[in-house]
Formats: sequence, C-alpha cells, structure tokens
Amino acid sequence: MQATSPSISEPCAPTPVDVLIIGAGINGAGLFRDLCEQGITAMLVDKGDYGSGTSAAPSRLIHGGIKYLETAELRLVAQSALERNLLLKNAPHQVHPLKTTIPIFSWFKGTTAALRTLFGSTSAPRSRGAVLVKIGLRLYDYFGAQNRVMPRHRMLSKKRALSILPNLTNRIVAAGAYYDAKVNYPERLVLELVQDGLGANPKARALNYTRVLGQTSGIVELQGDSGQRYRVQPKIVVNAAGPWIDKVNQSLGVQSTLIGGTKGSHVIIDHPELAQQLKDQMIYFEADDGRICLIFEYLGRLILGSSDIPHDDPDQVGCTEAELQYFLDSVRALLPGTQITQEQIVYAYSGIRPLPRSQAREPGLISRDHSAPRIDATPERPFSIRSLVGGKWTTFRGFAEEVADTLLEELKHPRKCSTRQLSIGGGAGYPGPHERHDWIRALADNTGLTEVRIQQLLERYGTRAAAIAQQESTTNRKEKLESGTTYSPAELDWIARNEQVVHLDDLLIRRTALAVRGDLDIAGIEEISAIVAAALGWPESVRLDEVKKSIELLRTKHQVKL
Repeated sequence: MQATSPSISEPCAPTPVDVLIIGAGINGAGLFRDLCEQGITAMLVDKGDYGSGTSAAPSRLIHGGIKYLETAELRLVAQSALERNLLLKNAPHQVHPLKTTIPIFSWFKGTTAALRTLFGSTSAPRSRGAVLVKIGLRLYDYFGAQNRVMPRHRMLSKKRALSILPNLTNRIVAAGAYYDAKVNYPERLVLELVQDGLGANPKARALNYTRVLGQTSGIVELQGDSGQRYRVQPKIVVNAAGPWIDKVNQSLGVQSTLIGGTKGSHVIIDHPELAQQLKDQMIYFEADDGRICLIFEYLGRLILGSSDIPHDDPDQVGCTEAELQYFLDSVRALLPGTQITQEQIVYAYSGIRPLPRSQAREPGLISRDHSAPRIDATPERPFSIRSLVGGKWTTFRGFAEEVADTLLEELKHPRKCSTRQLSIGGGAGYPGPHERHDWIRALADNTGLTEVRIQQLLERYGTRAAAIAQQESTTNRKEKLESGTTYSPAELDWIARNEQVVHLDDLLIRRTALAVRGDLDIAGIEEISAIVAAALGWPESVRLDEVKKSIELLRTKHQVKL
C-alpha cells in the first residue's frame, strides 16, 4: 500500500483531528495504527523520518526480557513474552525465532546479590551462576506460556555447549539454551504500522519531516521539511517523541522532566566464518565487568552490543571509540582465538532509550516498563497531553492498546477491534511453511522472475513482495545494481515512489539494509541516488546535495568506510 497522506489545510484554516501523535517511532506508529483501526481521526507527525530516532537503534531483538526478572518486573516479563509470541505470528516476514545460549561461568555465584536486587538493592549481580540461570529460565518459560510458539529452555553441559559453539571460552562450566526472537528490518516494521493505519482510516494523516513549532489557543503549528506550514486543532495530543519528550512538551508550553535516558550502542561486523557458526542463534553473555552483552548473526553479518550509559542529548549521540573497543575486547574474551578487528566493523549506531528519570545507580536497573502520564488541558491549551514514557520495542502493541483504551474512553468512542491477532504489513496472508513454496512458484510463474528472487523479496517485504515483483517484471531494467548488491533498480524505484521517501538516506538506511550490511560505496550511492532522483523528480543540484549529506552521515555517525 502506498504510504501517502491526503492533503491537509494550509495556514488559513486549522484541520480538526481527534488525536495528534507527535513522534513516529515504534510507540507512536503502533498507537497510530490502533487508533485508525478504531475509526479515530488520527494524525502522526515526526521531525525526521519514520522510525529514525531511538527506534532505529535497537538490538534488533524481540524478546521477553529475561533480565527484568532480576528487578522483579514480572508483569513486564509476562507482557514481553506474550507480545514476542504475537509478533512471531503477526509479522512472520519480519520477526523470526532466535536460539539463544547463555554461557555460565560458575555454579552458585550471584544468588545472594540477585536476592538483594530483587528486594530493591541498587547494584546488579556481577556474576550469574548456573543455579540462578536455571531459576531464571524456568520462570521465563512460565511467563512465556501464553500463545507459546517456541520450545522451552534446556541446560547444557560444558561438553555439549562447546560441541555446539566450539569457539567458546573453556572457562564456562555449563550453558543455558532458550529461544527469543529477532527483527530483521525494524524501521520497515515501523513504516508498515504507519501504512496499515493509513489503509484502515482514509481520514488519517501521516507526515514525516514535519516538526512542531508551538501551540496557540489549542491550534498546533507544524512546519514541513521544505517550509510548508500546517495548523492542526486536536482534541488530544500524544507525545511519543521518545528521548525528545521533554523538549516537545516545552514547545507546547509545558515544563516536564519525565525522561532520564541511557545510550545504547551496537556495531555490525563482517565476519563470514563466525556468522556461519552463529547462524540463527545468539550468545547472550556476561562480560568480565558484569555487564550483559550479546552477539548474533544478522543478515549475514554479526550484531554486537550493547552499551547502557546515562545520556540525555538525543541530538548528539554516537558510538564512541571506547564503546567499540569494549565490544571487541568482550568478544575476544568470550571467543578466544577468534580473530576480530576494528577493520571488520561495517556499521555502528546509537540511540537514547526514553527511560523514566531515575535515581538508580546502575543504568541496567532503570525500569524498562512504560507509562503514559497525563497533563490536563488548560484554558490556554484546551487539549490534554499524554507522554509515552519508557517501553521497549517488543511491547509496543500492548503499550499502544493500553493508551488507546484510555483515549477512546476520553473521546467516548467504543473499541471496534483488538490488534492482538492483527497482521502487520506484509504479514497479512503470509504463507505458512507448507504453502510457501507454492506461493513463491506461483508468483515466479506469473512474473517471470526466478524463485530465488521471489524468495528474497518475500523475506524482505512479506506478501507486499508481489507488487514489487510485478514492477520488476514489467521494466526493462537490469535485475541488479552495478554496485553488486541484491537490490534491483526496479525495487528501489518502487520504494522511492511508494514509501514516502524524502531524502536519500531514508532509502539507504531505513527502507533497505544497504547501509547496515556495509553494502555501500561511493559508486553505489551515486547509482542509487540517480534512481531516487528519477522517481522523485529531483533536479541534479538536489541529487548532488543528497549524495553529499548521505556520505557525511554514514561516515560520521555510523562509522561507514567509504
């Protein structure tokens, strides 16, 4: 479905909407879809691209939050496990099971410290022994029982663990094995939620690159990337701006101190041998200083992370040299003998988790639960504001449902449907394991493309691959780019025309995995920019400017070597 928005009023008259959502990350997009499904006139705006803030910097995990057991956030663990299971069903093209191994370095360490943390201590355990891991995994199975789609945990002997992962350090005494999940294209999932919302309600609006200027007497002033101005008159405003929440509230005339975020950084490594060994599995491990790290195979590369550092400026965030070195040193200690160097890093990214302001000494002990505090309307501002604080990628649907229910009650509008069993984007009509080959073969026969190519498109876009395959089959363009990636010119042209691409980096970084996999060079960026320019009608001066900005962004913010 084309992700475009109907035109809205220019400055002469304000456009009335039921709910204005500011911030199109995963929480804002999830709420937008839910409200649109209920028939609410919702408008979604973001000062950047969809999913370009914190939602573009996750671990790419969809997980039940096993580490939240330490802080006794049992409700959050239960909700996370349920939402993980639902996402595996509702977005099967995006979310996939991920076998996870926890190396264990002692039998009994950490039990006393874990009990202290459970009862409110502000210091986390420095070591988690086999007894503690076993108890945690048993509890994890219990909380993940609802809508279960994956096997229960197993404990592995040292011999068995080393036979599965021979590169593991010999210092382990045992290992725990369980299943969580990963999301391959997180920014695309955000976009699909937006598209689904627009499809559910023709009166809905969604605008990227549109910032809030302020409000006067209930009229919110907005300005688009190219200077266009809008005036919107909402009944309710939802502030889903993540780490920018306090700044957005200030722009609406409200002072708040809701956010006290932490920075999470990750790196992507090109290491084919190790990626093959870790195919479809993750090592979730404790570094020598007690911090939790992870490494797993992702689109043929490796993801390594993550940090958890207090940080409160989302506009000035990046992966530092110290973080890079810490990640590499941690993996070398975990997998001795594995040659892994900084030269193998093809991409790095950082984001600020929009966590509630907290006095916790350890960033890892700050609650990952969510809340939506309400700021009442005033005569000068006749709409209430709800700020979406905290939360995590996995629980976005449940969080959206909770907030939507409160808004529906305030608007005196009944809920029409639940999103619990609602497919997301290309997950609608997704063929099951036994039907997949027939689906692929039928589309290959219909379009003349190879079954390998159809499989590739299905994995990226779900059933929406059919539209791209049809376009690819009716063009005379070559099947692949000159730069040698597996994306085709017709595919990129379709994305540019149908997915609200505004800038070149929207396509390079968020609509595709070209940047994150390290598949870009200067020639490739030039080639892709020509495709986008033709699709969007850019003059040559704009194309050259977009190329320059993208190269600068990739080099400075994402450690891409061009």
